Amino acid sequence: MTSPRTLYDKIWDAHAVAEDDGETLLYVDLHLLHEVTSPQAFAALEEAGRGVRRPERALALSDHNVPTEGQAAGPAGVADVEARAQLEALVNNTARHGIENFAMGDPRGGIVHVVGPEQGRSQPGMTIVCGDSHTSTHGAFGALAFGIGTSEVEHVLATQTIRQRRSRNMRITVDGVLRPHVQAKDLALHLLAAIGVDGATGHVIEYAGSAIEALSMEARMTLCNLSIEMGARAGLIAPDDTTFAYLADRPAVPKGDAWTAALARWRALPTDAGAVFDRELRIDADAVAPMVSWGTNPSQVIAIDGAVPDPAALADPDARAVAERALAYMGLTPGRPIAGTPIDRVFIGSCTNSRIEDLRAVAAVVEGHRVADDVRAMVVPGSGLVKRQAEAEGIDRILRAAGFDWREPGCSMCVGMNADRLLPGERCAATSNRNFENRQGRGGRTHLMSPALAAASAIAGCIADPTILTDEGSG
Repeated sequence: MTSPRTLYDKIWDAHAVAEDDGETLLYVDLHLLHEVTSPQAFAALEEAGRGVRRPERALALSDHNVPTEGQAAGPAGVADVEARAQLEALVNNTARHGIENFAMGDPRGGIVHVVGPEQGRSQPGMTIVCGDSHTSTHGAFGALAFGIGTSEVEHVLATQTIRQRRSRNMRITVDGVLRPHVQAKDLALHLLAAIGVDGATGHVIEYAGSAIEALSMEARMTLCNLSIEMGARAGLIAPDDTTFAYLADRPAVPKGDAWTAALARWRALPTDAGAVFDRELRIDADAVAPMVSWGTNPSQVIAIDGAVPDPAALADPDARAVAERALAYMGLTPGRPIAGTPIDRVFIGSCTNSRIEDLRAVAAVVEGHRVADDVRAMVVPGSGLVKRQAEAEGIDRILRAAGFDWREPGCSMCVGMNADRLLPGERCAATSNRNFENRQGRGGRTHLMSPALAAASAIAGCIADPTILTDEGSG
């Protein structure tokens, strides 16, 4: 009789091909590709005279470098020479090797971590890799999903396997009910404040508890997306009826009897009773407040009604120095309320918060209001299909009437690798996942927050108290 196993252990064991010197060769079910980390990998394959082992197990998207206007022109319309070359290389490489590619301008295209789930390519029990840190997003489906480097992209293309060291198991249990106006983004930032950017290093996190079970799939994706910011290798949520309802009838999921068989496999995946975790953390959902970042890493966050922390209060000299540098870069004064801090820009989008539920939450806040005169605000849907759905629901009309720019899908300002960038000194309320120095543009200052809070801030012209939020919203 086998010992009780965690969800992570079950997926790992099912995909282990061989063991070698403390590493495991894992079979990869789905390889997601984008234009930034794949050209070198394909070039190395060509040089070695190798082909792609399982092209049907790959899906390619253009997302990092794409402009969020004028996508119908394709890569030829991209002004930046390097960006255009990467986009064209992805088109050529995928065509040469028979890999499905939703190229720039394809209505099914968009951000890789939005498109994979909405196409039903991300499924419970899978191993999923991509040359992108936030591949942990797909863990919301009960899949083991993690980012890989360019050399590893080449290895997966050539062999459909990857070498990995087994991580430790960590469970974060969130019980209770999240307060009104508190979203999955707030929960993730709350956890980051609690454990820090390296608090889960060496672990795969499984999120559990009644508050997690109550989250929509889109909110679960938001939470798992930010697992990497806690230092985790991946984040997981056990598949359940919410998962299956989301996946049903999506293009890539099994149909008929194959669907019935898949459900039986998926229902066996959740962690067994009695399974032992290397580390456990429990939090009360009611303790989570709307959160906003004040510093230059995602763990430097406070509740919206809090004050900018004083580095002098930190006993650790290294932590004090980090906080001092962050405040200097952000141009903030210790002890001042974070609410009311004037902003210049608002960015709503990214693989963290660009799905239809996020846009509905934004529309619910801004309807009947106007973006502050001194603020430039933009909304970037996560995919062409999200954009179409939002337009069918009239969300774009609400946002345009409020003074938001309504853009075409892509990573946009989250990563600052395209035309959407902050100017030096500009302060931005952003729904993205990282607030590092220069992340959204050289000298730009980023405050991470939920879509609803970003929408409220756009209207107020400053980081705003969430009292204007409605009772609706998601991740």
